[in-house]
Amino acid sequence: MGKFVIGKTKNGQYRFNLKAGNGEIIATSEAYTTLTACKNGVESVKKNALAEVEDQTIGETKKNPKYELYLDKAGEYRFRLKASNGEPVCHGEGYKAKASCKNGIDSIGRNAPDAEVVIVED
Repeated sequence: MGKFVIGKTKNGQYRFNLKAGNGEIIATSEAYTTLTACKNGVESVKKNALAEVEDQTIGETKKNPKYELYLDKAGEYRFRLKASNGEPVCHGEGYKAKASCKNGIDSIGRNAPDAEVVIVED
């Protein structure tokens, strides 16, 4: 089972990582100025974990909430989850293959909804 790990960044902001049962990071959040805002981001991922995928590499468009699957400047496949208000909530690492990127998105759907939340204090 997955877990959300919330911690502080070096500049004092908050960020979460969604980790799979094996400890691998599936997704990382944007930076938040408060712990409450970061917790709200976690709840948004839980709520929207099963959102549709908008494959921008083939010109698809979907309504929010959605995952945007795209190619970055280095030619790697990436995704970001956008909430219903269009704000980005989390993103994944770069993948060489589109199928691997889709597996990352699927992993959020499997791990996020029931994941525990762990707050790491400095």
